[in-house]
Formats: sequence, structure tokens, C-alpha cells
Amino acid sequence: MRKYLKAFGYAFEGILHGVKTERHLKFHVFSAIVVIIAGFLTGLSLIEWLIILVLIGGMLSLELVNSAVERIVDLVTTEKHPLAKQAKDLAAGAVLIYAISSALIGLFIFVPKWFI
Repeated sequence: MRKYLKAFGYAFEGILHGVKTERHLKFHVFSAIVVIIAGFLTGLSLIEWLIILVLIGGMLSLELVNSAVERIVDLVTTEKHPLAKQAKDLAAGAVLIYAISSALIGLFIFVPKWFI
């Protein structure tokens, strides 16, 4: 059991390190807080809350994975290598696709409640 608790501790260390050091992750955490407040003020349904929470969790998780890819690439090579650039760009692209998808889904959830 101690081994599992240590693993959770390491995971929380990673999350805290990411929030403290990663500019994009800070932005996503701030955005998540804004969306959660907006959700409370808007009165979302249970299904809408579940969707929002999955989107927020996915966004934060993907940003952490992107940061990990960047760190691994930086650890492996200090020279500008096309494959290193591609690895970083692919990870960043995944984050961008998820962020755009999340924003669109958020609009589908919130806009009808606010303006229609």
C-alpha cells in the first residue's frame, strides 16, 4: 500500500511542478476555474457538468503530457534536430486540437443558455 501512496505523491508533485512552471498549464488552470464558475452561475445539467469535467481533465492531462514530451526531448538532445522539433510540434498540435475542440463544445453548452 505504501508503494501506491508514494506513486500518488509523485503524481501530485508532477502536477504541482507543472502548474508552477508551465505557462500554458497556468493558463489552462485559470480557464478551468473561469469555466467552473461560469457553470455554477449558468446552472448546468449533470450531463453538461460531466462533459465539462472530462474536457477540463483531458486538457490539463494533455498539457502535462506535452510538457513531459518537451522535457524528454530536451534531455535527449541539445542540438536542433528535425525529429526533436517534430516530436515537440506533434505534442503541441495534440494540445491545440483538444483545446479547440473543448472550446467549441463549451460554446455549444454555454451559448444557448446565455443568448438563446
